[in-house]
Amino acid sequence: MKKLVFLLFAVASLLVTGSAFATVRVVSTIPDFADIAKSVGGDKVEVSSMVRPTQDPHFVDAKPSFVLDLNQADLLLVAGMELEAGWLPPLLAGARNAKIQRGAPGYLDCSTLIPPMEVEAPDRSQGDIHPGGNPHYWTDPRNGVRIARGIAKRLEQIDPANAAAYEAGAQSFVTMLEGRMAEWQKILAPVKGRKVVVYHDSWIYFLDWAGFVQAGTLEPKPGIPPRADHVAQLIQQTQGQGVKYMIQESFYPTQLSNLFAQKAGAQLLVLPTMTGAGGTHSYVDVIDAIVRAVSK
Repeated sequence: MKKLVFLLFAVASLLVTGSAFATVRVVSTIPDFADIAKSVGGDKVEVSSMVRPTQDPHFVDAKPSFVLDLNQADLLLVAGMELEAGWLPPLLAGARNAKIQRGAPGYLDCSTLIPPMEVEAPDRSQGDIHPGGNPHYWTDPRNGVRIARGIAKRLEQIDPANAAAYEAGAQSFVTMLEGRMAEWQKILAPVKGRKVVVYHDSWIYFLDWAGFVQAGTLEPKPGIPPRADHVAQLIQQTQGQGVKYMIQESFYPTQLSNLFAQKAGAQLLVLPTMTGAGGTHSYVDVIDAIVRAVSK
């Protein structure tokens, strides 16, 4: 009986004090935000992501496990700008978790933390247009800094008891990333101004930071698969412009990309854009891999 009373007392003590030791459950749509959140939160957070690093984030198959993850989440990180519009809303509705619904403290649209590029008037006839701006902003490391600070502030709001730890984690990550940015800028300096053609219009943020010029896109309109006649026209348009690279992600087909590269005298680069792709293990690895590929 004494042992039973002691056990019940111990369990009750854990229930009373458990909140002080519980980790904040963070679910991110893309793995890059999950990696940044882990760098900021350390052992105070438990992170997971829904999109695979080699998967087009516009099109994700909903899994029952996603609903469970969202149901238990304290913080949801989304890219926003309608990137996840085709698959996330039903999962959020099914999760029945008021903490992470749009407008709640546990819902963080990371696009609100960055200066958007390519803000367009809504016109679906022009293809996969995002009226709020181009949603592929995390490949600009300046935005990585902004996202880290924004995640830290939201974690402080959700878990004020560990605010100092989140602030310190964010500062450590930002200091490290800014140091790497200075290193990358030195590597990129000799090749600034190079012209590139991209498969999908998802590189504008990186190219802006790196000082490259986007000379065209293989897709005739965003989200519309390229056609041979458009590729031929693009070759004519860019002929003599000194296009150095044809750049694309691994989840797009390479047949027409190879054709353009061969005819245009450019090099095809299939590059990672999300943590875990191309042998990368962190957000910083992704930027480093891109920088070193385009600066050859």
